[in-house]
Amino acid sequence: ARMQGMYWSRGTVTRQAHVDIPDGTVEEEYGRYGFSGRVAHLYRSHPPVNWTRMEGPLKPRCFLLDRLPLDHAEPDQGGDWLQRRVVVLHNGDVRMLRGRLTAPMPYFFRNADADEILFVHDGAGRIETDFGPLDYRRSHYLVVPRGTVYRLLPTEPTELLVVESMGEVGLPERGLMGRHALFDPNVIDVPTPAAPTDPASAAESGEWEVRIQRAGQLSSVWYPYNPLDVVGWRGDLTVWRLHVDDIRPVLSERYHLPPSAHATFVGPGWVLCTFLPRGLETGDPGALRVPFYHSNIDYDEVIFYHDGDFFSREGIEPGMVTFHPQGIHHGPQPGAVAAAGSKTRTNEVAVMLDTIRPLVATDAAMSVQVDDYWKSWMTPASAASDSASSRSASADAAAAAR
Repeated sequence: ARMQGMYWSRGTVTRQAHVDIPDGTVEEEYGRYGFSGRVAHLYRSHPPVNWTRMEGPLKPRCFLLDRLPLDHAEPDQGGDWLQRRVVVLHNGDVRMLRGRLTAPMPYFFRNADADEILFVHDGAGRIETDFGPLDYRRSHYLVVPRGTVYRLLPTEPTELLVVESMGEVGLPERGLMGRHALFDPNVIDVPTPAAPTDPASAAESGEWEVRIQRAGQLSSVWYPYNPLDVVGWRGDLTVWRLHVDDIRPVLSERYHLPPSAHATFVGPGWVLCTFLPRGLETGDPGALRVPFYHSNIDYDEVIFYHDGDFFSREGIEPGMVTFHPQGIHHGPQPGAVAAAGSKTRTNEVAVMLDTIRPLVATDAAMSVQVDDYWKSWMTPASAASDSASSRSASADAAAAAR
Protein backbone atom coordinates (compact mmCIF):
# COMPACT_ATOMS: atom_id res chain seq x y z
CA ALA A 1 0.00 0.00 0.00
CA ARG A 2 1.19 3.52 -0.79
CA MET A 3 1.55 5.63 2.34
CA GLN A 4 0.16 9.14 2.59
CA GLY A 5 -0.22 11.55 5.45
CA MET A 6 2.36 13.46 7.46
CA TYR A 7 4.23 16.38 5.90
CA TRP A 8 7.18 18.39 7.22
CA SER A 9 9.18 21.41 6.06
CA ARG A 10 12.61 22.30 7.39
CA GLY A 11 15.32 24.78 6.41
CA THR A 12 15.50 26.83 3.21
CA VAL A 13 12.77 25.75 0.82
CA THR A 14 10.43 27.18 -1.80
CA ARG A 15 6.70 27.64 -1.23
CA GLN A 16 5.81 25.79 -4.44
CA ALA A 17 7.74 22.86 -5.92
CA HIS A 18 9.53 23.69 -9.21
CA VAL A 19 8.84 27.43 -8.83
CA ASP A 20 11.02 30.23 -7.37
CA ILE A 21 13.88 27.97 -6.32
CA PRO A 22 15.84 29.78 -3.56
CA ASP A 23 18.92 31.63 -4.81
CA GLY A 24 22.08 29.57 -4.53
CA THR A 25 20.23 26.27 -4.50
CA VAL A 26 19.03 23.62 -6.92
CA GLU A 27 15.95 21.48 -6.41
CA GLU A 28 15.99 17.69 -6.36
CA GLU A 29 12.79 15.64 -6.39
CA TYR A 30 13.23 12.56 -4.25
CA GLY A 31 10.08 10.54 -4.80
CA ARG A 32 8.51 7.11 -4.99
CA TYR A 33 6.54 5.34 -7.73
CA GLY A 34 7.74 7.53 -10.58
CA PHE A 35 6.43 10.92 -9.36
CA SER A 36 3.07 9.59 -8.10
CA GLY A 37 3.97 8.51 -4.54
CA ARG A 38 5.44 10.09 -1.42
CA VAL A 39 7.97 12.80 -2.20
CA ALA A 40 10.51 15.15 -0.64
CA HIS A 41 12.08 18.14 -2.36
CA LEU A 42 15.69 18.68 -1.36
CA TYR A 43 17.29 22.11 -1.88
CA ARG A 44 20.99 21.55 -2.41
CA SER A 45 23.91 23.92 -2.72
CA HIS A 46 25.23 22.02 -5.76
CA PRO A 47 23.59 19.95 -8.51
CA PRO A 48 23.66 16.28 -7.41
CA VAL A 49 25.15 15.37 -10.80
CA ASN A 50 28.34 17.39 -10.29
CA TRP A 51 30.46 14.29 -9.78
CA THR A 52 34.16 14.19 -10.64
CA ARG A 53 34.76 10.44 -10.76
CA MET A 54 32.66 7.30 -11.08
CA GLU A 55 33.56 3.63 -10.73
CA GLY A 56 31.50 0.47 -10.96
CA PRO A 57 28.59 -0.61 -13.18
CA LEU A 58 26.07 1.98 -11.90
CA LYS A 59 26.48 4.93 -14.24
CA PRO A 60 24.40 6.78 -16.84
CA ARG A 61 24.91 5.26 -20.27
CA CYS A 62 24.26 6.24 -23.87
CA PHE A 63 24.05 3.86 -26.84
CA LEU A 64 24.37 4.66 -30.55
CA LEU A 65 21.72 2.24 -31.76
CA ASP A 66 22.06 3.33 -35.38
CA ARG A 67 25.48 1.65 -35.33
CA LEU A 68 24.20 -1.78 -34.30
CA PRO A 69 25.16 -4.41 -36.91
CA LEU A 70 21.71 -5.42 -38.14
CA ASP A 71 22.44 -5.99 -41.84
CA HIS A 72 23.20 -9.37 -43.37
CA ALA A 73 25.78 -9.69 -46.12
CA GLU A 74 23.17 -11.43 -48.34
CA PRO A 75 20.76 -8.88 -49.83
CA ASP A 76 17.95 -11.47 -50.08
CA GLN A 77 17.84 -11.74 -46.28
CA GLY A 78 16.63 -8.18 -45.84
CA GLY A 79 13.23 -9.50 -44.72
CA ASP A 80 14.48 -11.90 -42.05
CA TRP A 81 12.87 -10.02 -39.17
CA LEU A 82 13.96 -12.36 -36.39
CA GLN A 83 17.60 -12.18 -37.47
CA ARG A 84 17.55 -8.43 -37.96
CA ARG A 85 16.35 -7.37 -34.53
CA VAL A 86 18.71 -7.18 -31.58
CA VAL A 87 17.95 -7.00 -27.85
CA VAL A 88 19.42 -3.85 -26.26
CA LEU A 89 18.03 -3.83 -22.70
CA HIS A 90 15.97 -6.39 -20.80
CA ASN A 91 14.53 -7.55 -17.48
CA GLY A 92 11.85 -10.05 -16.47
CA ASP A 93 9.00 -7.75 -17.53
CA VAL A 94 10.14 -6.10 -20.72
CA ARG A 95 12.74 -6.16 -23.50
CA MET A 96 13.83 -3.31 -25.77
CA LEU A 97 15.06 -4.25 -29.23
CA ARG A 98 16.25 -2.43 -32.33
CA GLY A 99 15.26 -3.85 -35.73
CA ARG A 100 15.67 -3.12 -39.43
CA LEU A 101 13.90 -4.49 -42.51
CA THR A 102 14.69 -3.79 -46.16
CA ALA A 103 12.44 -6.42 -47.78
CA PRO A 104 9.14 -8.19 -47.02
CA MET A 105 9.27 -10.99 -44.46
CA PRO A 106 9.29 -14.40 -46.22
CA TYR A 107 7.45 -15.96 -43.23
CA PHE A 108 4.87 -15.00 -40.60
CA PHE A 109 5.64 -14.49 -36.90
CA ARG A 110 3.73 -15.11 -33.69
CA ASN A 111 5.20 -13.91 -30.39
CA ALA A 112 3.83 -16.25 -27.71
CA ASP A 113 6.03 -14.64 -25.04
CA ALA A 114 5.00 -11.00 -25.18
CA ASP A 115 2.86 -8.19 -26.48
CA GLU A 116 4.90 -6.05 -28.89
CA ILE A 117 5.02 -2.29 -29.40
CA LEU A 118 6.67 -1.45 -32.72
CA PHE A 119 7.72 2.20 -33.04
CA VAL A 120 8.57 3.21 -36.60
CA HIS A 121 11.76 5.27 -36.37
CA ASP A 122 12.01 5.50 -40.15
CA GLY A 123 10.50 4.00 -43.29
CA ALA A 124 7.06 2.95 -44.48
CA GLY A 125 5.14 -0.16 -45.41
CA ARG A 126 2.38 -2.45 -44.25
CA ILE A 127 1.82 -4.88 -41.41
CA GLU A 128 -0.44 -7.84 -42.18
CA THR A 129 -2.06 -9.48 -39.14
CA ASP A 130 -4.73 -12.00 -38.12
CA PHE A 131 -7.11 -9.03 -37.86
CA GLY A 132 -6.22 -7.51 -41.23
CA PRO A 133 -3.57 -5.13 -42.62
CA LEU A 134 -2.51 -1.63 -41.56
CA ASP A 135 -0.20 0.71 -43.45
CA TYR A 136 2.55 2.33 -41.40
CA ARG A 137 4.88 5.29 -41.79
CA ARG A 138 7.50 7.14 -39.78
CA SER A 139 6.46 7.89 -36.16
CA HIS A 140 3.70 5.28 -35.97
CA TYR A 141 3.19 3.02 -32.95
CA LEU A 142 1.95 -0.48 -33.81
CA VAL A 143 0.73 -2.55 -30.83
CA VAL A 144 0.51 -6.29 -31.50
CA PRO A 145 -1.07 -8.45 -28.76
CA ARG A 146 0.65 -11.64 -27.67
CA GLY A 147 -0.19 -14.56 -29.94
CA THR A 148 -1.13 -12.49 -33.00
CA VAL A 149 0.30 -13.72 -36.29
CA TYR A 150 1.81 -10.88 -38.32
CA ARG A 151 4.10 -10.09 -41.20
CA LEU A 152 5.90 -6.82 -42.10
CA LEU A 153 6.11 -5.68 -45.73
CA PRO A 154 8.27 -2.54 -45.99
CA THR A 155 7.89 -0.33 -49.04
CA GLU A 156 10.83 1.74 -47.76
CA PRO A 157 13.73 0.52 -45.58
CA THR A 158 12.19 0.38 -42.12
CA GLU A 159 13.90 1.11 -38.80
CA LEU A 160 11.99 -0.02 -35.72
CA LEU A 161 12.26 0.29 -31.97
CA VAL A 162 10.56 -2.73 -30.40
CA VAL A 163 9.30 -3.09 -26.83
CA GLU A 164 8.28 -6.61 -25.80
CA SER A 165 6.06 -6.71 -22.70
CA MET A 166 5.52 -10.00 -20.86
CA GLY A 167 2.25 -8.51 -19.57
CA GLU A 168 -0.61 -6.91 -21.47
CA VAL A 169 -0.10 -3.48 -23.04
CA GLY A 170 -2.77 -1.01 -21.94
CA LEU A 171 -3.55 2.69 -21.74
CA PRO A 172 -2.74 4.84 -18.68
CA GLU A 173 -5.34 6.15 -16.25
CA ARG A 174 -5.97 9.83 -16.98
CA GLY A 175 -7.77 10.75 -13.77
CA LEU A 176 -9.31 14.19 -13.64
CA MET A 177 -8.25 14.94 -17.23
CA GLY A 178 -10.71 12.37 -18.56
CA ARG A 179 -10.33 9.51 -21.02
CA HIS A 180 -9.92 11.82 -24.04
CA ALA A 181 -6.80 13.55 -22.71
CA LEU A 182 -3.49 13.09 -24.57
CA PHE A 183 -5.29 11.26 -27.36
CA ASP A 184 -8.92 10.37 -27.99
CA PRO A 185 -9.38 6.58 -28.13
CA ASN A 186 -11.06 7.16 -31.50
CA VAL A 187 -7.67 8.03 -33.09
CA ILE A 188 -6.43 4.48 -32.47
CA ASP A 189 -6.77 2.70 -35.81
CA VAL A 190 -7.61 -1.01 -35.98
CA PRO A 191 -7.41 -3.31 -39.01
CA THR A 192 -10.14 -4.58 -41.31
CA PRO A 193 -9.75 -8.05 -42.84
CA ALA A 194 -8.46 -7.98 -46.41
CA ALA A 195 -6.82 -10.40 -48.78
CA PRO A 196 -3.18 -10.83 -47.64
CA THR A 197 -0.12 -10.92 -49.88
CA ASP A 198 1.49 -14.31 -50.32
CA PRO A 199 5.24 -14.46 -49.60
CA ALA A 200 7.43 -15.47 -52.52
CA SER A 201 8.76 -18.35 -50.43
CA ALA A 202 5.23 -19.79 -50.17
CA ALA A 203 4.72 -19.57 -53.93
CA GLU A 204 7.91 -21.56 -54.44
CA SER A 205 7.24 -24.25 -51.83
CA GLY A 206 3.46 -24.37 -51.66
CA GLU A 207 3.70 -23.96 -47.87
CA TRP A 208 3.24 -20.96 -45.60
CA GLU A 209 5.56 -20.82 -42.58
CA VAL A 210 4.67 -19.36 -39.18
CA ARG A 211 7.59 -18.93 -36.78
CA ILE A 212 6.56 -18.92 -33.13
CA GLN A 213 8.59 -17.54 -30.23
CA ARG A 214 7.92 -19.24 -26.90
CA ALA A 215 10.20 -19.11 -23.82
CA GLY A 216 12.80 -17.42 -26.00
CA GLN A 217 12.94 -20.35 -28.43
CA LEU A 218 11.68 -20.54 -32.01
CA SER A 219 9.47 -23.18 -33.59
CA SER A 220 8.01 -23.32 -37.11
CA VAL A 221 4.60 -24.49 -38.25
CA TRP A 222 3.73 -24.86 -41.97
CA TYR A 223 0.29 -24.62 -43.57
CA PRO A 224 -0.90 -25.48 -47.10
CA TYR A 225 -2.66 -22.07 -47.22
CA ASN A 226 -2.02 -18.49 -46.09
CA PRO A 227 -2.68 -18.53 -42.32
CA LEU A 228 -4.04 -14.97 -42.40
CA ASP A 229 -7.45 -16.25 -43.45
CA VAL A 230 -9.71 -14.28 -41.06
CA VAL A 231 -12.65 -12.72 -42.89
CA GLY A 232 -14.22 -10.96 -39.91
CA TRP A 233 -13.65 -10.26 -36.22
CA ARG A 234 -15.27 -8.49 -33.25
CA GLY A 235 -14.17 -7.74 -29.70
CA ASP A 236 -11.88 -5.41 -27.76
CA LEU A 237 -8.58 -7.28 -28.26
CA THR A 238 -6.85 -6.41 -31.51
CA VAL A 239 -3.90 -4.68 -33.18
CA TRP A 240 -3.60 -0.90 -32.64
CA ARG A 241 -2.01 1.85 -34.72
CA LEU A 242 -1.33 5.30 -33.23
CA HIS A 243 0.65 8.15 -34.79
CA VAL A 244 2.47 10.68 -32.61
CA ASP A 245 0.72 13.49 -34.54
CA ASP A 246 -2.51 12.38 -32.83
CA ILE A 247 -1.04 12.71 -29.34
CA ARG A 248 -1.75 16.11 -27.77
CA PRO A 249 0.60 16.62 -24.81
CA VAL A 250 -0.68 18.26 -21.67
CA LEU A 251 1.27 21.28 -20.45
CA SER A 252 1.22 24.12 -17.96
CA GLU A 253 2.53 27.64 -18.50
CA ARG A 254 3.41 28.00 -14.82
CA TYR A 255 4.48 24.55 -13.62
CA HIS A 256 6.86 21.90 -14.96
CA LEU A 257 4.91 18.65 -15.26
CA PRO A 258 6.59 15.32 -14.45
CA PRO A 259 7.37 12.83 -17.23
CA SER A 260 4.44 10.65 -16.12
CA ALA A 261 2.09 13.32 -17.55
CA HIS A 262 3.22 12.14 -21.01
CA ALA A 263 2.38 8.43 -20.53
CA THR A 264 1.20 6.69 -23.72
CA PHE A 265 1.13 2.97 -22.85
CA VAL A 266 1.50 1.01 -19.62
CA GLY A 267 2.08 -2.61 -18.67
CA PRO A 268 3.03 -4.64 -15.59
CA GLY A 269 6.33 -3.25 -14.33
CA TRP A 270 6.75 -0.46 -16.90
CA VAL A 271 5.36 2.73 -18.44
CA LEU A 272 6.07 4.17 -21.91
CA CYS A 273 5.89 7.94 -22.48
CA THR A 274 6.07 10.07 -25.63
CA PHE A 275 7.77 13.47 -25.44
CA LEU A 276 6.54 15.79 -28.19
CA PRO A 277 6.93 19.45 -29.23
CA ARG A 278 5.15 21.58 -26.66
CA GLY A 279 5.18 25.00 -25.07
CA LEU A 280 7.50 25.64 -22.15
CA GLU A 281 6.67 27.30 -18.85
CA THR A 282 6.59 30.92 -20.06
CA GLY A 283 3.80 32.13 -17.77
CA ASP A 284 5.98 32.60 -14.70
CA PRO A 285 9.65 33.66 -14.74
CA GLY A 286 10.25 31.63 -11.57
CA ALA A 287 8.98 28.34 -13.03
CA LEU A 288 11.43 25.63 -14.05
CA ARG A 289 11.67 25.06 -17.81
CA VAL A 290 13.95 22.04 -17.82
CA PRO A 291 13.43 18.70 -16.03
CA PHE A 292 14.19 18.93 -12.33
CA TYR A 293 17.02 16.89 -10.82
CA HIS A 294 15.68 13.64 -9.44
CA SER A 295 16.76 10.38 -7.88
CA ASN A 296 15.76 7.13 -9.55
CA ILE A 297 14.35 5.21 -6.60
CA ASP A 298 11.78 2.88 -8.13
CA TYR A 299 12.42 3.07 -11.89
CA ASP A 300 15.15 2.67 -14.48
CA GLU A 301 14.71 5.36 -17.15
CA VAL A 302 15.45 4.82 -20.85
CA ILE A 303 14.90 7.42 -23.59
CA PHE A 304 15.04 6.72 -27.32
CA TYR A 305 15.61 9.93 -29.29
CA HIS A 306 13.55 9.92 -32.49
CA ASP A 307 13.57 13.43 -33.96
CA GLY A 308 14.22 17.12 -33.27
CA ASP A 309 16.34 19.13 -30.85
CA PHE A 310 16.55 17.45 -27.44
CA PHE A 311 16.54 20.40 -25.12
CA SER A 312 17.57 18.67 -21.86
CA ARG A 313 20.65 17.01 -23.38
CA GLU A 314 23.62 18.21 -25.42
CA GLY A 315 25.24 16.11 -28.13
CA ILE A 316 22.17 13.91 -28.64
CA GLU A 317 21.14 12.80 -32.12
CA PRO A 318 18.22 10.74 -33.44
CA GLY A 319 18.77 7.01 -32.99
CA MET A 320 20.55 7.34 -29.64
CA VAL A 321 19.31 5.79 -26.38
CA THR A 322 20.15 7.04 -22.89
CA PHE A 323 19.90 4.70 -19.92
CA HIS A 324 19.72 6.14 -16.39
CA PRO A 325 19.51 3.29 -13.86
CA GLN A 326 17.97 3.26 -10.40
CA GLY A 327 20.21 4.52 -7.65
CA ILE A 328 21.87 7.48 -9.33
CA HIS A 329 20.76 11.07 -9.91
CA HIS A 330 20.07 12.63 -13.23
CA GLY A 331 18.65 15.81 -14.68
CA PRO A 332 19.50 18.47 -17.24
CA GLN A 333 23.07 18.97 -18.36
CA PRO A 334 24.73 22.37 -17.71
CA GLY A 335 24.46 23.56 -21.32
CA ALA A 336 20.78 22.68 -21.46
CA VAL A 337 20.06 24.69 -18.31
CA ALA A 338 21.78 27.74 -19.78
CA ALA A 339 19.98 27.44 -23.12
CA ALA A 340 16.51 26.94 -21.63
CA GLY A 341 16.13 30.56 -20.55
CA SER A 342 15.71 31.80 -24.13
CA LYS A 343 13.44 28.99 -25.36
CA THR A 344 9.65 29.06 -25.40
CA ARG A 345 8.99 25.63 -26.92
CA THR A 346 10.52 22.19 -27.18
CA ASN A 347 11.12 20.65 -30.59
CA GLU A 348 11.66 16.99 -29.82
CA VAL A 349 10.11 13.58 -30.31
CA ALA A 350 11.36 10.89 -27.95
CA VAL A 351 10.12 7.62 -26.49
CA MET A 352 10.77 6.96 -22.80
CA LEU A 353 10.55 3.53 -21.17
CA ASP A 354 10.59 3.41 -17.36
CA THR A 355 10.84 0.02 -15.66
CA ILE A 356 10.46 -1.03 -12.02
CA ARG A 357 12.83 -3.96 -12.23
CA PRO A 358 16.44 -3.09 -13.10
CA LEU A 359 17.37 -3.41 -16.76
CA VAL A 360 20.44 -5.22 -18.06
CA ALA A 361 22.34 -3.89 -21.07
CA THR A 362 23.29 -6.57 -23.59
CA ASP A 363 26.72 -7.05 -25.13
CA ALA A 364 25.27 -5.63 -28.36
CA ALA A 365 24.29 -2.42 -26.60
CA MET A 366 27.63 -2.13 -24.83
CA SER A 367 29.41 -2.49 -28.18
CA VAL A 368 27.89 0.85 -29.31
CA GLN A 369 28.18 2.67 -25.98
CA VAL A 370 29.36 6.28 -25.71
CA ASP A 371 32.14 5.70 -23.18
CA ASP A 372 32.26 9.12 -21.53
CA TYR A 373 28.54 9.91 -21.48
CA TRP A 374 28.56 10.01 -17.66
CA LYS A 375 30.97 12.97 -17.86
CA SER A 376 28.50 15.11 -19.81
CA TRP A 377 27.10 16.67 -16.62
CA MET A 378 30.53 17.73 -15.37
CA THR A 379 31.71 21.34 -15.53
CA PRO A 380 34.77 21.93 -17.76
CA ALA A 381 36.95 22.32 -14.68
CA SER A 382 35.72 19.02 -13.23
CA ALA A 383 36.23 17.26 -16.54
CA ALA A 384 39.77 18.58 -16.80
CA SER A 385 40.44 17.47 -13.22
CA ASP A 386 39.06 14.02 -14.02
CA SER A 387 41.32 13.75 -17.08
CA ALA A 388 44.31 14.82 -15.02
CA SER A 389 43.44 12.26 -12.33
CA SER A 390 43.15 9.56 -14.98
CA ARG A 391 46.51 10.51 -16.45
CA SER A 392 48.07 10.54 -12.98
CA ALA A 393 46.60 7.12 -12.16
CA SER A 394 47.89 5.74 -15.46
CA ALA A 395 51.36 7.13 -14.76
CA ASP A 396 51.33 5.60 -11.25
CA ALA A 397 50.30 2.23 -12.68
CA ALA A 398 53.03 2.40 -15.31
CA ALA A 399 55.63 3.27 -12.64
CA ALA A 400 54.48 0.39 -10.46
CA ALA A 401 54.74 -1.96 -13.42
CA ARG A 402 58.35 -0.87 -13.98
